[in-house]
Amino acid sequence: MNNVFVYCELEGTTVADVSLELLTKGRKLASRLNCRLEAVVIGTGLAGVETQVMPYGVDRLHIFDAPDLFPYTSLPHASALINLFKEEQPQICLMGATVIGRDLGPRVSSALGSGLTADCTALEIGVHEDKREGKVYENLLYQIRPAFGGNIVATIINPEHRPQMATVREGVMKKEILDANYTGEVLHHNVAQYIPHTDYVISVIDRHIEKAKHNLKGAPIIVAGGYGVGSREGFDLLFDLAKELHAEVGGSRAAVDAGFCDHDRQIGQTGLTVRPKLYIACGISGQIQHIAGMQESGIIISINNDEQAPINTLADYVIHGTVEEVIPKMIKYYKQNSK
Repeated sequence: MNNVFVYCELEGTTVADVSLELLTKGRKLASRLNCRLEAVVIGTGLAGVETQVMPYGVDRLHIFDAPDLFPYTSLPHASALINLFKEEQPQICLMGATVIGRDLGPRVSSALGSGLTADCTALEIGVHEDKREGKVYENLLYQIRPAFGGNIVATIINPEHRPQMATVREGVMKKEILDANYTGEVLHHNVAQYIPHTDYVISVIDRHIEKAKHNLKGAPIIVAGGYGVGSREGFDLLFDLAKELHAEVGGSRAAVDAGFCDHDRQIGQTGLTVRPKLYIACGISGQIQHIAGMQESGIIISINNDEQAPINTLADYVIHGTVEEVIPKMIKYYKQNSK
C-alpha cells in the first residue's frame, strides 16, 4: 500500500536502461518516504528477470508473464497496471518517456482518475501549502520539467489524487546499482485475473526495429554544434574533430531546425539527454532547452565568439573564438600530442 512503483519497459527479456535509471531514482524516493520500491515487468519468458532489477534496491517485483504480452500492445499492458494499482494503491508511479511510456501512462492515469506529468527532468519530495484551502500537504512528488518552450522550469504537484504519475526521458536520471546482492520479494501474478481475453484483439504479426545510426547516449565524448556553427559545411569540422577524439557529434535544436545536422542528433529538452565525460559545445548559446539535455556532463568546454553566451557560465573551460578558428587548431595540437 502507498509504495513507489516503476513500470519496467522490456525489449525481449532485457530491462530498458531508462527503467533502470528510474529504479535508481525510485529507490531514493522510497527511502525518503520510508516505503517500499516496487517494480512491474510485463512480457513473455521472464524467468530470471529479477536478477536485472533487484540490484537497484527493488523490495517487491510484480511479474506478468504470458505468451501474448510481448511485444507491447496497449490494452493488455494497461489492464495489468490499472488492475494492479487498484489493488496496491501506490502513491507514485514512474515510467520512461518512450514511445511505450507515452502511450501507456495516459491510459493508466485516465482510468485511475490521476494526474500525469510528461518529460520530467527532476523528481523530488516536498511540502505544499494551499493557503486558499488552508491545507498543508506533506511528502508530495515534485514533478519538475521545462515549460512554455523551455523558458521556465515548472514544478507540478498532484495533492489529492493517487498515484502521482510521471514519465522521464532516458539519460535524465543516473543509473546506479544499490547492492549487487539485494533481494526482494517476487510475485508471479495470474495474468488472466488482471487482463481480460478481449484485450488481445490486436496481434503483432511482424516487427522491425531500425538500429540507431550513432550512440550519443553512451558516448564518453560529444562534440556538439549550435546555430553559431553557421552551416552544414561548418559541421564537417565538428565531424573531423570527433573522428580524432573517437567522439560522437550532436547538435542544438537551432542547428537542427536550420538544417545543419540531422534531427536524430538533437540534444536538449526536445531531443536526447546525454551525460558524457567531455562535452565540447561549439557555437551554442546555451538556452535552457539545450542545457536540460547536457548539464550533467563531466567536463564542459565552450567554444564561442560571444563572451556573454549563457553556456559560458556553465562551462568548465571557455575558448573565445569562432569554430573555423578554433577547431582546426584543436585537431592539429591533438594530433601532435597524441603520437
